Amino acid sequence: MKRKALSIFLASAMSLSLLAGCGGAADTASTTTDNTADNTAEAPAQDAATEAAPTADVASEGEHELSVYAWDKNFNIPALEAAEKAYQTVDPDFKLNIVEQSASSDVENAITLAASSGDYSQLPDIVLFQDHYIQNYVTNYPDAWLDLEDAGINWSDFGAEKLSYSTVGGKHYGAPVDNGTSIFAYRTDVLEECGYTIDDVTGITWDEWLEIGRVVKEKTGKYLVSMDHNGDDLPYMMMQAEGQSQWKDGEPNFVNNDTLKQVLNVIITGAKDGVIYLCNDWSEYTDTSIIGDQVAGVFNGNWIIPTMQQVSENSGKWAITTAPTLSGKEGYAANGGSSLYVTSNCSKPELAKAFLAYTFGGGEGAMATYDDALRNGGVITCCISASKSSVYQEGVDFFNGQSIYADIVAMGANVPVVEQNDFHYSARTQIQAAITNVINGSDLDTELQNAEDQVRFEMGL
Repeated sequence: MKRKALSIFLASAMSLSLLAGCGGAADTASTTTDNTADNTAEAPAQDAATEAAPTADVASEGEHELSVYAWDKNFNIPALEAAEKAYQTVDPDFKLNIVEQSASSDVENAITLAASSGDYSQLPDIVLFQDHYIQNYVTNYPDAWLDLEDAGINWSDFGAEKLSYSTVGGKHYGAPVDNGTSIFAYRTDVLEECGYTIDDVTGITWDEWLEIGRVVKEKTGKYLVSMDHNGDDLPYMMMQAEGQSQWKDGEPNFVNNDTLKQVLNVIITGAKDGVIYLCNDWSEYTDTSIIGDQVAGVFNGNWIIPTMQQVSENSGKWAITTAPTLSGKEGYAANGGSSLYVTSNCSKPELAKAFLAYTFGGGEGAMATYDDALRNGGVITCCISASKSSVYQEGVDFFNGQSIYADIVAMGANVPVVEQNDFHYSARTQIQAAITNVINGSDLDTELQNAEDQVRFEMGL
């Protein structure tokens, strides 16, 4: 589908998505993928440390007061402040006591400590929690949470992929906050220099994309995309865009996974041909390849946009679209995101649920909440109806007037649900090593067998 068709699709996707139910939520697959550099989440180690998180002012004694743990004063905190302000229009005495944490791991540690001591009174009323970790924590510590089934949230106003993380045992536990939908952004001036337009990289196969990348590299010296190979999310996003997983029935599925082999061959070929820049670490990825202006394309969660915008001289030269796929259909993926969860220590569960439903849950205050959160924190909603506001429909100068925020929400409603696993980090590490070894001359089948064997060993299979 070329750009014109994409625009028509995006314009209609939001209204079409409202017709979809909350089906597709994964009841059995435990979800854990990486957000190491995501400004919405800082990924902890596989097992949370047991250091105490900040617990000052946890109590919310007032009748109209709630407490919440959250991290990132420039991103998540402004979103919560926006929700507080919105809810005060119906409850002028409402106060949200935000206890800032240094990282998402602080929240995870607080849950672990409370559960291990059997004393949930240490917890606030609400916690912000990474989407990719919550199923493990709800499963391991079921007494720590209250479900939101009766909160009055319009679940059909969210994409199935987003809800799949916060749905456990058929029950909704989280109110979605930020949108982790991946964008594929391109420098349109570089494409034009090489004889291409944004249409030419929309709805194409990866083989076609590689050919365009070779031309771009030859004529401009720029890579068509880069990735932090030390925390390589590229295989995961490419697989999700295919609607496929690296897992099957709770076990690693590398060796007999033809889709994975094809995806990895694209990455390996692209790296060898100078089309894909596999950076050594996050700093090289952001500072050298993106801010350093070595790439003509960026593929990652939309939280990467502020990094791109640091290069002010490139304003007006970027556009976003969907990802290529093996078949040439437009690909949708996600990488990152978080939701809000009510703890069992909440003494005012009805207030907590009403607050979440009215603001982040698509209620009457959703547009005000998300408009404010976008303006002041760069938080993009995954609430489909809220994205219809004039703020979301505004063109963004950095992206040549494209209404990227409305587009991102519409794209997010179409990200497929794929099987996840708590050993995602192990799989990512082993697949990353396999890619490196094949680039250096090893055989892909051999490396995938080694990778699968290692992950199975770590899982105790």
